[in-house]
Amino acid sequence: MFTPQGPSLRELAVQALSSVEHGYDLLAPKFDHTPFRTPDSILDAVERALTAMGPFDHGLDLCCGTGAGMEVLRELCRESATGVDISAGMLAVGRDRLTAGSGDRDRDRDGAAAGATRLSWVRGDALALPFGPVFDVAVSFGAFGHFLPEQLPGLFAQVHSVLRPGGRFAFPLPAPAPPRSPWYWAALGFDAAMRVRNAVWRPPFVMYYRPFRLGLVRHELERAGFDVELFALPEFGPRPDGSPRCRMVVATRPDTPSHRTGR
Repeated sequence: MFTPQGPSLRELAVQALSSVEHGYDLLAPKFDHTPFRTPDSILDAVERALTAMGPFDHGLDLCCGTGAGMEVLRELCRESATGVDISAGMLAVGRDRLTAGSGDRDRDRDGAAAGATRLSWVRGDALALPFGPVFDVAVSFGAFGHFLPEQLPGLFAQVHSVLRPGGRFAFPLPAPAPPRSPWYWAALGFDAAMRVRNAVWRPPFVMYYRPFRLGLVRHELERAGFDVELFALPEFGPRPDGSPRCRMVVATRPDTPSHRTGR
């Protein structure tokens, strides 16, 4: 897709007619050569922003795929980084890639030896995470289109449950494309095509670009017990109205239990 190393249209069609798990198992060997991988510019911007909030000991990459976010956590976390994903194929590619290139981005952290962060890869469902409250920071990149709006309360409750008090859940959230942009119509068309596909074909393949909106996300994070802050990522500049083109959402689990209503 868009490169000789990427999947063919036929391969994409087969993947799109599979379940989410099996589709990504099929796509895994070529995933990093598709536009679906989070760009390095976003990964680097989030890493820079989170570095100022650290240091962190233990990190979680939620829906880690082939490990783009694990590279960020390897730089941020002094002790361990854990990636969790439903696709065994994506995990295998990520594990192999980061093991083979373990020295590519390593650097000293507070005097520790480069590469000291332990990497773990866990096959699991983000809606039923197999961890206790052991993480200082959790990140996620490009995965939220796989969750329907009604699943967000359960998803955010799971993340809340695996963070230590004071732990942070961070992810980038680009501003939506304006209606005059071709990207707006491309996303609208893609979502419409996926809804038609899921209406006539089983198993469903949940992948929608448009429902994950800042207002809804902030509301559901707060309902889950998080304190929510927004940070502009200045690398991407402002929109014509002056608002950021891309923000980092940081949801912090309070040190004391929340007494919010409506939970």
